[in-house]
Amino acid sequence: MAGGGTFEVTALLAREINPPEGEKAVEWRLLTNRLASTPAEAAELIDWYRCRWEIELFFDILKNGCKVEALQLSAMPRLELALAFYLITAWRIGYLMRLGRSCPEMDCETVFAREEWQAAWIVARKPLPEKPPTLNEVIRVIAGFGGFLGRQSDGEPGAKTLWIGLQRVMDFAMGIHAMRESQSCV
Repeated sequence: MAGGGTFEVTALLAREINPPEGEKAVEWRLLTNRLASTPAEAAELIDWYRCRWEIELFFDILKNGCKVEALQLSAMPRLELALAFYLITAWRIGYLMRLGRSCPEMDCETVFAREEWQAAWIVARKPLPEKPPTLNEVIRVIAGFGGFLGRQSDGEPGAKTLWIGLQRVMDFAMGIHAMRESQSCV
């Protein structure tokens, strides 16, 4: 440290016990300015670190998907309002991505409006099913509009294909809504 000052740190070594067969155990060496004098306090710090990837993913969506750094708003209230909107958007994308992986068989209408998933289905030229599809099916169709190919080796859709696909689906849904509205006025 410049000027010869000192400070205390806590060093933690976290090692995976019983890794999957054929896999090397995960090992983290962490330094923190937080005190961890008991195993419970050390476990809490390790849990914080485990959340790091989710936090980085959230900010990646916020910066690269929502492009908040490119906002050129002249007044703080406008910037705060835009950020509030984009924070919700970034959260939803990350939430959908994780929920689609952890609860793939969930009814899609738990998190999507009927117009949203139906717009994706119609534009993808899929016949509308009698009952709502699963969450994973809808996420894969939406991510397809963002470049997700869905090949066997591709795994599940990531944040980028999902945010691009969701932008397009929202446009589709607005178009379908406007069309239905104009037909009801005739």
